[in-house]
Amino acid sequence: MKYPYSRFVYGTTRLGDVAIPAEKRVELACAAMRTGWWFHTSTQYGDALSILGQAFRKDPEHIPSMIYKIEGDSIAELEQSIEDNLRPVGLDHMDCGQLCLGGNLAREFAQGGACLKALEKIRESGRVRAFLLEVFPWTSEQPYRALKAGHTKGLVDAIIFYLNPLQRFADNRLWDLILDTGTPVVALRTVSGGPVHRLRDEPGFAWKDYLRQRAVEVAPVFEASGIKSWTEFCARFAFSVPGVLATVGSTGRKENLSEYQTVFGQPIEPLPKGIMDVLFALQRRWSEEVDVHAEPWTM
Repeated sequence: MKYPYSRFVYGTTRLGDVAIPAEKRVELACAAMRTGWWFHTSTQYGDALSILGQAFRKDPEHIPSMIYKIEGDSIAELEQSIEDNLRPVGLDHMDCGQLCLGGNLAREFAQGGACLKALEKIRESGRVRAFLLEVFPWTSEQPYRALKAGHTKGLVDAIIFYLNPLQRFADNRLWDLILDTGTPVVALRTVSGGPVHRLRDEPGFAWKDYLRQRAVEVAPVFEASGIKSWTEFCARFAFSVPGVLATVGSTGRKENLSEYQTVFGQPIEPLPKGIMDVLFALQRRWSEEVDVHAEPWTM
């Protein structure tokens, strides 16, 4: 593994939310920078990269280590994505690139093709110093083949995907292989989009109805745990999963930032095995019944 990632990684999606005044977003970015956490960002997050660039110029002493989403259907497109991410923040390298591989490049990666040497060359140049491999339910086949064949070894620090009490976005076969091989994981979307009771009860709060339906099933598990904070419950879930290096969560509110600091500023106890068994069983069923049948990018 190239880096010791911070246990909590600050996701920057809300830094691109134009409903929040730009100066407030810069202030929020600076507050998050002072925590010492890693950041996670992307060109897909509105003007988040521009906001980060402003924050870095304002407080250059606290520029964080960062994970960037880099995407493409070829190495040339991937290299262009690297430039598109770095230009707005004014930096000359990426600490880590999240490989979002398009169809042709994903297949080549899984087959052990020439792209592996090209990625090694990018890493050796120092332009991108480490890689994570992104997974979704509808893209799990190629990562499964790559991991099974050993093509990720020595090149990819970890597999990165949505992993929280309501979402496990690697299909069951890939998930079993990850556990069997002890492959490290970076878990995305720490709190599943918000407090479980709001996801269950508040009309329109859940981004998609499947999250509301899952909240109906998970809320009683959370309540039975006796844990008062959903954020704490989710943090303990993440670090009860073998191999999890970090969990990535986003917020546009300073009070939520403070809660993350409180939760991740102390030792994180694993959830009881009985609770994890229930959640794992739910996730296995959801994967079979819903996730693998979903149209790409609908979840």
